[in-house]
Amino acid sequence: MNFKIAVLAGDGIGPEISAQGVDVIKAIAKKFGHEVSFQSALCGAAAIDAVGDPFPDETFKICQEADAVFFSAVGDPKFDNNPSAKVRPEQGLLAMRKKLGLFANIRPVETFKCLLHKSPLKDELIEGADFICIRELTGGMYFGEKYESDEKAYDTNFYTRPEIERILKVAFEYAMKRRKHLTVVDKANVLASSRLWRKVAQEMAPQYPEVTTDYMYVDNASMRMIAEPRFFDVMVTENTFGDILTDEGSCISGSMGLLPSASTGTGTPVFEPIHGSWPQAKGLNIANPLAQILSAAMLFEYFDCKAEGALIREAVNASLDANVRTPEIQVEGGEKYGTREVGEWIVKYIEEK
Repeated sequence: MNFKIAVLAGDGIGPEISAQGVDVIKAIAKKFGHEVSFQSALCGAAAIDAVGDPFPDETFKICQEADAVFFSAVGDPKFDNNPSAKVRPEQGLLAMRKKLGLFANIRPVETFKCLLHKSPLKDELIEGADFICIRELTGGMYFGEKYESDEKAYDTNFYTRPEIERILKVAFEYAMKRRKHLTVVDKANVLASSRLWRKVAQEMAPQYPEVTTDYMYVDNASMRMIAEPRFFDVMVTENTFGDILTDEGSCISGSMGLLPSASTGTGTPVFEPIHGSWPQAKGLNIANPLAQILSAAMLFEYFDCKAEGALIREAVNASLDANVRTPEIQVEGGEKYGTREVGEWIVKYIEEK
């Protein structure tokens, strides 16, 4: 196959982890006989500094013309600490999702046996946990009508039936491919938008009779994720709840640096780690590249290149078993490996298979 990939490294540790992911894609392409071309583009704070726009038209054009977007992270403290800033790096991420029609964010949550001890949760609770959070990505409070003054502010949690139906369809289809269990997460006892979500889900459930569908308030779901994560198979929810719950899910694996994601919809799909730009670590060669590398696995799997994705996952697991790990997940007394060294080890593993 031929792949044209837009690379949006972004800010902070983004360029460092992006480079490792790109090298892994190149190694896999060579191993399996694919032709891959890359085109880099600006986004986030880097784009604001260069052209005043966190998602410039040129970047959008490059993304539109690509088969996939390989994205890393955006964010910079000079914007975080300035409440009056009118343009922020994160606006570029929201613009990318909206312009590319990326309404479904797919975030797998799984555990690695050799890293169970790194989770703040007890081993017996999390061992074997394996579920997917599906987050609606282009609606809700993030994109609803907003108002802000010195005296009051509001965000509108706005959803339409078609928006809900299309994300639920994605969720039901994922459940059919897995263990046939779907949990719809809402706050229907308080929010009108959630009551519409639940109504639509109840109407659609009979179309998937093999799927066991249950409904859970978001407060209960957040507790259940910690107390009984193995309960879940596929979880679907709206934008704001999904943002919070998927970050909570990173506690199960023990590090945000381990979890990849995919954003799909009507335009070019985007593959990215779930973590942020960690600007404090910029240039220190300590950031964990595994979530970025596992995002490359999701990229290949999206295009039905299952063997390619499987080899990337095998290489990542082998690196963990060999204690080739960045500091935040390294065993006590283990050898020190940086971002580049972990990436290089995984590339070499792929080349030698």
